Amino acid sequence: MSMRRDAFLDHVQERGEYRTREEAERVARVVLALLGAHLVGTVRAELAARLPETYALILLNPLQAAEPLTPERFVRATAAWIEGATEKTALWDIGAVLSTVAAAAGDALTREVLLQLPPGYGLLFGHPQPT
Repeated sequence: MSMRRDAFLDHVQERGEYRTREEAERVARVVLALLGAHLVGTVRAELAARLPETYALILLNPLQAAEPLTPERFVRATAAWIEGATEKTALWDIGAVLSTVAAAAGDALTREVLLQLPPGYGLLFGHPQPT
């Protein structure tokens, strides 16, 4: 069952300590578009099914990636797509969104997602230990 849009944005807004819903919406869209470029097949489809429709569509129709980004390059790419962001603020934004995604996905699906990503993404999802 997918998380409702309001609940998803409430979690992102709370975790990111954003003043407005619009800030949470903006970072969620960017992070999910970049994440979607790195996931394939049933894992991407299953993750999309756990997200609100708006964000599921973003995940399923991602930005194009020529190659998998390391976590460090993912942070830099996110900073480049969010107006006024630095790598430090992008890391915060990514954590707010991906920890919400991990909560919506559950542990088993989050492990499957992390298997498709280069090493080191666990920290971005709020999973400091290898899963």
